[in-house]
Amino acid sequence: MPDSDQPAELSEEAAAIAAEISARLRQSDGTVAVAESLTSGRIASELGAAPEASAWFAGGITAYASEIKFKVLGVDPGPVITAHCARQMADGVVQLMNADYGVAVTGAGGPDSEEGHPAGTVFAAVHRPGHTETSEYHFTGDPATVVKTATREALAILLAAVRADLDREGTG
Repeated sequence: MPDSDQPAELSEEAAAIAAEISARLRQSDGTVAVAESLTSGRIASELGAAPEASAWFAGGITAYASEIKFKVLGVDPGPVITAHCARQMADGVVQLMNADYGVAVTGAGGPDSEEGHPAGTVFAAVHRPGHTETSEYHFTGDPATVVKTATREALAILLAAVRADLDREGTG
């Protein structure tokens, strides 16, 4: 059974990561947009609550329904719990919102498997100028814990991309 304090700790970590994303994007005049399925807007909420979000957070799309992924974000029709879908969601939201960075999450939150993937399977993607990277995760816990963990990890990969770009430019 998961530690009952784990969700609170995950939320605190997510808020700290979002605050650093804010500081770094304000430093570089970068912008970010999010495309969420599994996390249902939680990533956008964390980013929107970070300092001076209006200066760098373009917004987000909560595309829980597959049709929204297809019609709004330009995802190819077919299975949506895939790395390919996460990549297309991140690329689509960047294009839609004219942002520099995009982060996207799709997966099976549980308690049951979906599309042949066990509960806790999550695909995340981060679009950054020049390319998009995907990650696959297998989280444990109840659906709420999977969502919070996926949120924290999506923010972490976004921060890693922003840090890498700023370090490469010599502004980090």
